[in-house]
Amino acid sequence: MTSAALPAPADLSAEDDAPDLLGLDVFGDGFVRDPYPWLDALRSHAPVHRDPVTGLWLVSRYEDIRAVLLDPAAFHPDNAQHAVVPLPVPVLRVLARAGFKLPPALANNGTDSHPGLRRVVTRFFNAQRVAAAVPVVERLADELLDAARARLDATGSCDLFTSYAQILPCRVLMELLGIDGVDPATLVRWSDASLELFWGRPGLERQLELAALVGAFHQWLTATVRDSAARPGSFVEALRAHRLPDGRPLDVETAVGACFFVFIAGQSTTGQLISTTLHRALSEPGLWPRAAHETGLAEAWVEEVLRREPPVTTWRRVTARPVTLGGVALPAGAQLLLMLMGSGSDPEVFDEPERMCPHRAKARHHLSFGVGRHRCPGASLARTEAAVALRAAARRLPGALLLAADEDPPVLGLLSFRAPLRVRVTR
Repeated sequence: MTSAALPAPADLSAEDDAPDLLGLDVFGDGFVRDPYPWLDALRSHAPVHRDPVTGLWLVSRYEDIRAVLLDPAAFHPDNAQHAVVPLPVPVLRVLARAGFKLPPALANNGTDSHPGLRRVVTRFFNAQRVAAAVPVVERLADELLDAARARLDATGSCDLFTSYAQILPCRVLMELLGIDGVDPATLVRWSDASLELFWGRPGLERQLELAALVGAFHQWLTATVRDSAARPGSFVEALRAHRLPDGRPLDVETAVGACFFVFIAGQSTTGQLISTTLHRALSEPGLWPRAAHETGLAEAWVEEVLRREPPVTTWRRVTARPVTLGGVALPAGAQLLLMLMGSGSDPEVFDEPERMCPHRAKARHHLSFGVGRHRCPGASLARTEAAVALRAAARRLPGALLLAADEDPPVLGLLSFRAPLRVRVTR
């Protein structure tokens, strides 16, 4: 992504009307590469600020974001999965031909069907299942690292993003949910295309490419949900057995919507977390060798990454009625963008928030998984996968060093998702 040169937020004085002077572009290269000065300036000058480009109200203070997430009556989740940029007619036609439709299921569901659906999902990611999954994660991590090490030995370098961070959570998810009959690389491609189409700002030609992939993803999900031979004990079987509050079976479209959300959150965003975790660990002097063997360090490092640099950087809500938030009067229907990444660096909550400090006080007080009724049901699995991924990589690739060219790698810069797109290492 590119943008025009942006004014440095550090040059703004406290007396300025910062929101109008920031030159902020949430899709721009300046914000994507280093969002922290902008987030700090918003938090200090205009914690509830209407962005004139997107029309979204940017909410940047920890306490305001937490208040929104804990009040689903006043702040509805209905817009959580809406396309950020309205999709043009040719793109809508591609999706329509594929039968694409996502009724409210999980993240965007504020109806009485949400608690029951959430329980179905949570059963697959509860503490017992996550603990039982650790050997699975370790086995798959070792398999992928064997291939990465062979590539490193043969060529002198290896990209841990494409060969490891992206693939590991997809393969784990397929095993845990009982999904087969599709190549993991295809699932990754479908999932990433969905994120870019609905949370990005691509041009028309790229939108058409993405819509074709998203349509194929939706068709595969629909066929999988309808398949009468669903594996016993699988996620799909659990959805098909689920009953809505009025006793009706869960309809296919809503079951597909639940799968769509779980598959993307369980693989793409977890892969982004692993990518950031690895890159930041390789960049921190002395941390990589310690992460291989020091008890609890990998877990503590993942928590700091979640606080400071989470893969899910923002989330959306819409006001159900006129409300006052952070001293700003908002009308009903106001579209909010909760700056989750900025909340983890709020100095009112976290001391020296710019420092990566494993085992810090209040380490788990961040909002990167949300809070309240829509808190991420896969939080425990994501934490576990990222910690296992870091520990295994540090142990199996003890001499790994970031390639100099990737100390500042390209970064995924979607409205709600951010991560390094390369983690190339050498020895």
